[in-house]
Amino acid sequence: MNTQQSQLDVLFKYLNLFIIRNKLIVLCLLLALSLSYPVYLKSPKIYQSSVSIMFQISNINPSLQPSSARPSPDEGLQIREMVNTVTQKVLSRANLEKIIRQYDLYPEMQKNVPIEDIIANLRKNDISVDVQQRERGNVFSVSFKGAEPQTVMKVANELAAIFIEENLKAREERAQQTATYIQNELLMSKETLQKKESQMRDYKLNYYNEMSEQRASNIARLSDLQRQFQAIQTNIDNREQTRLLLSEQLEIRRDIRSALARPADSNGSDSGRGGLWDRLETARNTRQELLSRYTIEHPSVKRIENQIRQLESEIESLAAAAPDNAIDGDLAFDTRAQDITLQIKELDIGLKTLRDESENILSQIKTYQEWIDAAPVREAEWSALTRDYDELRRYHDTLLAQSLAAEAAASLERHQKGSQFKVIDPAYLPITPVKGPFRIFFLASAILGLAMGAGLILFFDIIDTSFKDKNEIESFLQIPVTCALPLLVTEAEKRDKKIKDMLWYCFFGVWLLILMATTLYLNRQGLLFL
Repeated sequence: MNTQQSQLDVLFKYLNLFIIRNKLIVLCLLLALSLSYPVYLKSPKIYQSSVSIMFQISNINPSLQPSSARPSPDEGLQIREMVNTVTQKVLSRANLEKIIRQYDLYPEMQKNVPIEDIIANLRKNDISVDVQQRERGNVFSVSFKGAEPQTVMKVANELAAIFIEENLKAREERAQQTATYIQNELLMSKETLQKKESQMRDYKLNYYNEMSEQRASNIARLSDLQRQFQAIQTNIDNREQTRLLLSEQLEIRRDIRSALARPADSNGSDSGRGGLWDRLETARNTRQELLSRYTIEHPSVKRIENQIRQLESEIESLAAAAPDNAIDGDLAFDTRAQDITLQIKELDIGLKTLRDESENILSQIKTYQEWIDAAPVREAEWSALTRDYDELRRYHDTLLAQSLAAEAAASLERHQKGSQFKVIDPAYLPITPVKGPFRIFFLASAILGLAMGAGLILFFDIIDTSFKDKNEIESFLQIPVTCALPLLVTEAEKRDKKIKDMLWYCFFGVWLLILMATTLYLNRQGLLFL
């Protein structure tokens, strides 16, 4: 709270100080305003002339133009880009040096300053290109500033002409370069696309059966082969069982023939039958053992049943045979044995054929299974190939469309039928200078005078070491002030002070009237521009 009060006291102190010494502020103000007249009259006048240029859209139907030649939705951005590009060419050394020589700009500088510095000064200070924010966003201005109004107007028009000419050249050159670049890119894209298509063709030829498109047909074919393989295996099993039965029959007949071929004696028949009885007993024991493990429908059980029936039949035939027909029995046995042997050979041939066919089908099953297993891998590889191909195809199609559009745009620019710049407001003869109007000098002088007056007041206050209030006395003497007497002024002193103040104010008023009259006179003479 004490700090705020102290700050307010200081503020009121200086405000009171400025009010008391206001004559010094007014004196400095009038003095600064008076000095502004000779300074203004001696300062060089700078004039500016501008040319308004419009971006004229092509008169050709936009639907018939290529996309690159159509106006952009953001015309302001498009104009700024074009203006920046063309400005670099307009402000080139060759163009600016030609203008300097043609219109004899900066004659004094040409004698003492290198041409590079003159051109740099011209670019930096005297030429400006601004896109104007009007209702029509497709307008920009080219301005030039100089000391001679007539020269300023001519140079501004010359800059506008160069601007239009350079824009036409730049647009035609850009269109041609764009068409050439896109054509080169199109050729490269076409070569890449053809190379990719060749890779895809070779890949498909090498892995056609492993492609995902063939997976369904491969699975169907694999199922057919598996069914064929199962059928062949069943046929082989049946033939092997038949061959086993025939082999057993042949073995039995050979045993019977051997028994009949031995000399007949009292135990001859019993001996032959004894061997058969032993085999029959063995077969029956085997059947009992199999029935303990399998059902009666099991192939092994059925086979042993057939063997038992054959042995029983052979024993009965042997018992009924007499020694006198032994020779006829041998002949019968030989014929039957030959038939069985022939059947076994036929079965062996058939089994060999079936086994070969089974191996062939098994090899095909393995091949188809490998194709099916490889399908996901081929599908992933093919997806990678086609993904790149699709991107390349889209890029090629885009370049093809851009190439056609670029050729059309280049044709428009060659015939100057495209969008271009057009002067809508030519340069005018400037009358009022843009740099050095008197109101700016007047305002700057007024601010300078007020600042100088305030500065002098503060300076005098700082160098004045007298005590101005009781706080200064207390802080200096370190003792409290018990009483402060106001300044006692007599009536004569008051009267003298009023007279002095009136004289000062009259002096200031006359001075101000002289300044106003001087301003009006110089303005009528054309020496001062408000």
